[in-house]
Amino acid sequence: MKNLFKKIISLVLTLVLVCGVLAGCGSTGNSGEGSSSGDKLQIGVIQYMSHPSLDNCYQGVEEALTEKYGDDVEIDRQIGSDASADADCETYAKMMVANGYDMIIAIATPAATSAYAATEASDIPVVFCAVSDPVTAQLVSSLETPGGACTGTSDILDMEAQVDLIQSLQPDVKSIGVLYTTSEANSITQLEMLREVASARGISVEASGVQGASDIPAAAAALVQKVDCINNFTDNNVVNNLQVLIEAANGAGIPVYGSEIEQVKNGCLASASIDYVALGRETGNMAVEVLEGADISTMSVRTISEATPVINTDVLTALNIELPAEYADAETVTTNK
Repeated sequence: MKNLFKKIISLVLTLVLVCGVLAGCGSTGNSGEGSSSGDKLQIGVIQYMSHPSLDNCYQGVEEALTEKYGDDVEIDRQIGSDASADADCETYAKMMVANGYDMIIAIATPAATSAYAATEASDIPVVFCAVSDPVTAQLVSSLETPGGACTGTSDILDMEAQVDLIQSLQPDVKSIGVLYTTSEANSITQLEMLREVASARGISVEASGVQGASDIPAAAAALVQKVDCINNFTDNNVVNNLQVLIEAANGAGIPVYGSEIEQVKNGCLASASIDYVALGRETGNMAVEVLEGADISTMSVRTISEATPVINTDVLTALNIELPAEYADAETVTTNK
């Protein structure tokens, strides 16, 4: 009887030890990357506001993250409202830091600056998307070596390709108008680039700065009377109110040139376009590299270098402009109804 009792006790102790080992195999840390292997990655996405360009950026980001992690990633996307986007971004960033997210991905310059400021005292990395001039925005020390826990993609425009397109469609162009938001650093950088390119070709640039959406109708109405065409940047405030600008230009009988395909679909004549879905995918790929252990402080800012010409045939016809032979193979679209 005693021997039987000892065998039972031994068997019970063995089962306890086996269960303990199995339980220990169920949750293994991942070298301090923010989430254990049994938990979903928590990624916060701050999008400055909702318009087609930035929505396309998010599409690309989401595709890259879900392609890599599938159901093991949870994306909290927060979008600023038109009237209070800057304040909204600051609030979202602070909330995401307080909740200890593994990473913040910020779409557009104002969202990126809010995320960077909020994470300064934390170890949460920031990967930005569609920031035209991250050095001027003080997000990185240089494009080649960011130097901190922040890097991402730039949507800097190919101004040479854009002015080539404008001159092909309007060979006699003498003046280009620009409506831009004075608080958007990317717009100021792009304006300087356009002036440099246009000046070398004997074309003047007439710029009108606005502070908010309410300034756009009057500024647009005045600007279209002074120029041969309007060139639109990736200025979030202006893009979000693009129809106001297009209506003013249509009334004056002059074209508006966009910076990417969605603006052309919404009524601009043409653009040497950036592919914002591709830019978002590249941003998402960079985020994956950081989450997998890459050193963010040495990860260079990336761009989508190829500009694709896109022309709106409805606007082409309305303005009685012929398609130049050199753009016969350009992508064509019609206006969204």
